[in-house]
Amino acid sequence: MSFRTTPAIDYVEDVSPGSGALPPRAWYASSDAASLSLNGSWRLRVSPTADAEDDSFAEEGYDAGDWAEVAVPGHWVLQGDGAFGLPIYTNHLYPFPVDPPHVPTENPTGDHLHVFDLPADWPADGSAVIRFDGVESCARVWLNGTDIGEFKGSRLPHEFAVGHLLKPSGNVLAVRVHQWSAGSYLEDQDQWWLPGIFRDVTLLHRPAGSALDFFVHASYDHVTGEGTLRVDSDVDGRVSVPALDIDVATGESVTVPVEAWTAETPKLYDGVLVTEGERVPLRIGFRTVELADGLIKVNGTPLLFKGVNRHEWHPEKGRALDLETMREDVLLMKRHNINSVRTSHYPPHPAFLDLCDEYGLWVIDECDLETHGFTEQAWRDNPVDDDRWTPALLDRAARMVERDKNHPSVVIWSLGNEAGTGRGLTAMAEWIHGRDSSRLVHYEGDWDCRDTDMYSRMYASHAEVEAIGRDLDGGTHKRRELPFILCEYAHAMGNGPGGLADYQRLFETYDRLQGAFVWEWIDHGVKHPELGYAYGGDFREELHDGNFVCDGLLFPDRAPSPGLVEFKKVIEPVSFDGSDTAVRVTNKQDFADLSAFVFEWSYQVDGETAESGSLSVPALAPGESADVKLPEPPADHSGGEAQWTVRASLATDTAWAPKGHEVAWGQVPVAARQLPTVPATDGPVLSERVITLGPASFDARTGALKTIGGVEVDGLRLDVWRATTDNDEGAEWLTGTRYAELWRKYGLHRMRHRLDSVELGDDALTVRTRVAAAAWEFGLGAVYRWTSDGNRLKLTVSVGPEGEWPVPLPRLGVRFGLAQADGVKWYGGGPGEGYPDTKSASRIGRWESTVDGLQTPYLRPQENGARADVRWAEIGGLRIEGGPEFFLSARRWTTEQLDAATHLTDLTAGDTVWVNLDHGLHGIGTGSCGPGVLPQYTLRAEPAEFSFVFSELH
Repeated sequence: MSFRTTPAIDYVEDVSPGSGALPPRAWYASSDAASLSLNGSWRLRVSPTADAEDDSFAEEGYDAGDWAEVAVPGHWVLQGDGAFGLPIYTNHLYPFPVDPPHVPTENPTGDHLHVFDLPADWPADGSAVIRFDGVESCARVWLNGTDIGEFKGSRLPHEFAVGHLLKPSGNVLAVRVHQWSAGSYLEDQDQWWLPGIFRDVTLLHRPAGSALDFFVHASYDHVTGEGTLRVDSDVDGRVSVPALDIDVATGESVTVPVEAWTAETPKLYDGVLVTEGERVPLRIGFRTVELADGLIKVNGTPLLFKGVNRHEWHPEKGRALDLETMREDVLLMKRHNINSVRTSHYPPHPAFLDLCDEYGLWVIDECDLETHGFTEQAWRDNPVDDDRWTPALLDRAARMVERDKNHPSVVIWSLGNEAGTGRGLTAMAEWIHGRDSSRLVHYEGDWDCRDTDMYSRMYASHAEVEAIGRDLDGGTHKRRELPFILCEYAHAMGNGPGGLADYQRLFETYDRLQGAFVWEWIDHGVKHPELGYAYGGDFREELHDGNFVCDGLLFPDRAPSPGLVEFKKVIEPVSFDGSDTAVRVTNKQDFADLSAFVFEWSYQVDGETAESGSLSVPALAPGESADVKLPEPPADHSGGEAQWTVRASLATDTAWAPKGHEVAWGQVPVAARQLPTVPATDGPVLSERVITLGPASFDARTGALKTIGGVEVDGLRLDVWRATTDNDEGAEWLTGTRYAELWRKYGLHRMRHRLDSVELGDDALTVRTRVAAAAWEFGLGAVYRWTSDGNRLKLTVSVGPEGEWPVPLPRLGVRFGLAQADGVKWYGGGPGEGYPDTKSASRIGRWESTVDGLQTPYLRPQENGARADVRWAEIGGLRIEGGPEFFLSARRWTTEQLDAATHLTDLTAGDTVWVNLDHGLHGIGTGSCGPGVLPQYTLRAEPAEFSFVFSELH
């Protein structure tokens, strides 16, 4: 066989989807036909351009002994310690000139080689196909020196007939993968650009008479409780479902009583499709999806999506996920009350959908399509409105639908993401509606809903969402009759997202609002030997979007962030409201009653449990409520702050969590807390350099606190600055406000403290100051009033704004340093962090931690770790009581050091623990991409007074 010395590479810039691949068909993991995984160690050679090497490497006998070895599935830029190139992160800007369909000459190209033998028992009859489940972004394939085709569509399967080329041993599979191609213009998703063969490669035997494509139709009639099954197949056969006593020919319908499939009750029936040459296991879920009465309904019931957007990610393997990682994702979702997933912005590995079927998650399956970078040129030359690209768009739609059509979890097809509008999208929608009328079609960019079955938006504000819920949003007549979802909201970047509970109240109030999907599931940090986790720019990309790729509810190691804990609380399936004698229990599920849960009560006094027991709650139907009487409070535990805590947990082990797993909780106050009082019986005493007051000493000149008993205290003074969060830094869509930028403009990060007076009274030490920034006339008057009863020291801080304040405050409280501090105890909100608009999950109780344990490891360091509604805290030998409650933070670096850090590795623990006691904190919001902080969570510069009582621990 001869090879051209200069390989033809026209296919790289061809807008067609490729050539040689077989028609798309249903994906299934196994059958009784033989298969051979070709995953494992492959040889790799990376070239700087698409035409740097000829295709002689694909010839049998080629010596690739000096090539590197890489793992397949895998991305070559995540292997070899940078020897094969580096990752690139952009949000929407193309990292190459926009000149469709052309791509740069500098086009990293990976030649892959794998030599394999057939198993000894490989059948001699029939044919065979090689299936590639995912290759980015364009690939040409040879087997034993024969060119069998090329393809684009990175996150989609492609099969090639190869039976006539196989031999018992020494089969040479050669795959040339190009990082850039015409297909790259259709894959401008917010993620890392990572070339390689990153999903499975499999050889499949196709016996004579084997199943080709088949479509399982399994509908459910919620009125009769019957399911209707019909399996259409390209090859005649029979379908049996033993549990339902079904045995029918393909193409025939049968109706029998069944249990329906829902995300809450994911009932699957095991069946089998038998053709002349193959037996294919089926997992069948009966359910009917429809648009009825202006709502998305399944089995006659409207859905409320409590969802997440999920990119596939692993910090070391990129998008090359194994089954256990996918299972971990699903289990974490179920354990955090999530009921739905949008597969942003491409179909996931098909095994993930098997898990969604098994464990129960509603899925919006999204096509591998995004052309977001064309916004930079007002969508000019956008491929989705160019007829030349329509075959590629239709190919992508077909490969998604045909692959995934037999999954009951998939209830909605999505055309793609942020691709503008155009004729190509209309063609996709028409094809999908024609091929599968049993599901609905989604696309967020179609605001007029010309091609879609629902109105979808991203990051709409609370006010706009409420207007949509009240049908006051206008729009086309068709749109006004359709349900609404937020396909992206609550941008989970860094500390946040804020305002989740406020959104959820709207979803639960207005029927038209059918829920939302948090952006997004996991931070895309790349494991890095020096930085811990890397983000955009850390690989010297000439164009990048920084840490915008770190915007998930999970950290890269899949540890839940405080945002995920908050989300779990906000969307919990049972709610509790009540009084001191009864609790109102509401079932917020769509399909299941409460029989799967057991309920417990406990009665706390000053944060300690006095008594506890079980609570008898009826098996309420979805949407039902009941008032359940609580026991009499224990008579011998009166006099302190008291509350009921009610919990719902799993009654038995489930597939996704063990017995006792908590799914919901609520707290009902009974008796209010009494604020601490300190009679001012001691007065300040002045000596030469020191003022003493009760257990404390102060600098005689400045009035600065020095010690409380034997505890040294450093630099206690008013503090208004915080290390800005990603949401502080981001631009609020509605107002264009970037609070971090404004705060720095007005100098809130460099406030000066002017001492006006130190006054010794009969019963108080009063220090008057003014706090303001250079260059501006506005500031804060701050008065510190110290009193004591001889053992305890009380600080009352009075703050008054001076001048016209143009911005809210980041925080308002006091900060000081302690020389020795490690363990922390507190009574208040916990166990994790909480801010004004992120503290739904902050449970009032007594908690313990270390100073290091209080920190939240956001990949870009920022304000974190505050504990909300703290009544008292013990740290560094001091007990601190608040009047009123306060936010507590403590860390081994200053706010300024935290603010300056770009990675966690920049933070070095010092000898001092810096403690913040905050009367108020500005909310968090989701301004990194979406609405900012709601008015009720905005910390305005207003007169305020708050106090703290200090005493030494013994």
